[in-house]
Amino acid sequence: MKSMNSLERCMAVLNGEMPDVLPVVPQCFMLAVETAGMKISDVNRNGRKMAEAHIISQEKYGYDGCVIDFDDASIAEAVGAKVIYREDEPAIVDEEQPVLKDLRDVYDMPIPDPASSGRLNEWLEATRTLSDAIGDHVFIMGRADQGPFSIACLLRGTTQFMMDLLTEEKQLIDDVLEYCRKVSAVFAKAQKDAGAHVTSIGDALAGPNLISPDMYRQFAFLPEQKLTKEVQDYGIPFSIHICGNTNDIIQDMGKTGAKILEVDWMLDIKEARKLVPENVVLMGNIDPSNPLVIGKPSDVDHAVKKLIEDTKGKSLIVSSGCAMGRNTPPENFRAFIEAARRYGSYEEIMKLRNL
Repeated sequence: MKSMNSLERCMAVLNGEMPDVLPVVPQCFMLAVETAGMKISDVNRNGRKMAEAHIISQEKYGYDGCVIDFDDASIAEAVGAKVIYREDEPAIVDEEQPVLKDLRDVYDMPIPDPASSGRLNEWLEATRTLSDAIGDHVFIMGRADQGPFSIACLLRGTTQFMMDLLTEEKQLIDDVLEYCRKVSAVFAKAQKDAGAHVTSIGDALAGPNLISPDMYRQFAFLPEQKLTKEVQDYGIPFSIHICGNTNDIIQDMGKTGAKILEVDWMLDIKEARKLVPENVVLMGNIDPSNPLVIGKPSDVDHAVKKLIEDTKGKSLIVSSGCAMGRNTPPENFRAFIEAARRYGSYEEIMKLRNL
């Protein structure tokens, strides 16, 4: 098979084709910032600097794609949430000062303009800068911050929203989630316009770490499904990332229609590969803590080998299960990428599939 560049191999996987080697698209924005000699506080209001960090990191390590991410607070901030900025860690929403003091306040909430609301344009500036600089040969995933359920939690306060789910009328809850879905869709489509090859959301608060699988199906699934359709109808593949052990909802996630599901290390990916449609790409799922931070390069090598064996490399983008820490040892990051190149080559995948 002829050699592909990074963008070509990522797009081959998305198109259901065999790449020359499985692509590596790590969730490494914090590590990229560290690699560039910066702090999160240097980049969280500066998209060009964030792009610069990604360019430096990608050129140093040679992975196939950059995931544009700043924090989990930007959409909420763009519609009025108070945000706590930290020097070396991503910003967080101050949930002690909720935007939605009453759920009914949602009917007066604005839809943000990604070009001018809060820091959303900084995310887009990072995407534009990367697209111009390396987007002809490197894959760019322009994340659109949080998904509908998580946005609702951040605007109302997570604990209070959990209470609301039990005490408020279903129609009101649905109206809140529909507002949050619209906000998410506007930002996701703006990422396409900025030059991203794929856009995505994180919807961690919709996962089993916080709510039951039944509650996911009752409240979070339909907004994600509707969001997916709107964004993909706009002409860009869509990805959903839910942290934690999603074994009990992975089949539902596969029914959202999202082209990519970003899965965490707690998921049984061998079983997940059987439960979601063959044309849905799984992206993951190496533990960002052990082995990537506290393990040895040999541990990383073993984990990547097992991941590829468990999935037989089918519709797979090799990645970390969640955001990689800025303290990830460089030797472990190199081992991560080298293992994917070694065990994920076309020849090795053909052997795994007995072809």
